Amino acid sequence: MIFDFDKEVNRKGTSSVKWEAYPPFVTPAWVADTDFEVAPAIIERIQKRLTHPVFGYTTDLPALKEAIQKRMFNRFGWKISDESIVLVPGIVAGVNFAVRAFRKDGDSVLFQQPAYPPFFTAPANNHAEPIISTMIYNSDSRLYETDFDEFESKIKDNTSMFILCNPQNPTGRVYSRDELLKLAEICERHQLTICSDEIHNEIVYQESKHIPIASLSPEISRSTITFIAPSKTFNIPGMYCSAAIIEDETMRNNFQKALAGLSSGVTLLSQEAALAAYTECDDWLVQNNRYLQENRDFVLSFIREEIPAVVANDIQATFLSWMDFSAFAGMIDPYEFFLNEAKIAFNNGLTFGEPYSQFIRLNFGTQRHNLENILTRMAETLKKFGYI
Repeated sequence: MIFDFDKEVNRKGTSSVKWEAYPPFVTPAWVADTDFEVAPAIIERIQKRLTHPVFGYTTDLPALKEAIQKRMFNRFGWKISDESIVLVPGIVAGVNFAVRAFRKDGDSVLFQQPAYPPFFTAPANNHAEPIISTMIYNSDSRLYETDFDEFESKIKDNTSMFILCNPQNPTGRVYSRDELLKLAEICERHQLTICSDEIHNEIVYQESKHIPIASLSPEISRSTITFIAPSKTFNIPGMYCSAAIIEDETMRNNFQKALAGLSSGVTLLSQEAALAAYTECDDWLVQNNRYLQENRDFVLSFIREEIPAVVANDIQATFLSWMDFSAFAGMIDPYEFFLNEAKIAFNNGLTFGEPYSQFIRLNFGTQRHNLENILTRMAETLKKFGYI
């Protein structure tokens, strides 16, 4: 079946955060969901369940856990047990539960910036100190990389956890096997639990390959909690169905204790949507990723040709572009400038860390004509004010 990703979908009036957080005359290019229709199989499974007239309390669907097992093995060669899977209502909640489960009073939690904004708040929400390591942009490779000496130097005696984001948000970086092994070796030496957010693990482009860090060895797995979800991959983030994969029984029990009284599980319809996504929608995903890869290539080509002063790093995964407007420092605040003058809403770079006030994050998970319009308006507005 051929799916039409160019089809315009009117999302206004649907309680969409992306489309209703700003006035209607502002074009949204920010929060990380896409504007594409979901695969029909997801809707059909939800509709089928709606034919039953009772929606009582539900257990975890055994078929969903089986689907997760098969998917991790078929996609990544990672063999996990049924018992290792704990369903959680979203990865942001899951990361907060993980910090709550594995930190002691006075502990600190390490993560890398630019960082997905909830990583800044998860430690504080759970009475831990955030510790930040800064990734380095390599102008030769056009990728963000880890300075391992700097990374290790940030670890304190009280640091108990490292929150990894792979593929990395906002830079779109896919960590190599060697990089993951080095990070894991440092964490093992300092006895850090690894909390790995791998939500974008299936939106990875042809030249790259995602490797779950816990799949590298049994030793690494024993100190790792991995979060996955169909939400970004299949555009169902509003369903809030995620999975924590915890192969160590003691860690898993501690994590489940942290959920007690705070999370009653994942809703019935959310589980049905996730099951359909993981078992019936691979053709849709192949076409989705092909379309996104073409969008990615269009974004990078446009920026490098039309606004060459902007540094747009290569993107190996996600549908997000991280753009550095430092060449315009002292002239514009890019987030405010494009919001006020071009009527486009991007993510403000400051929310990804203090050094990034001259950055924006662009969501290119939209129809091509809409993406072309956004980029053209960016360039025209900069030209209008004489900046290019």
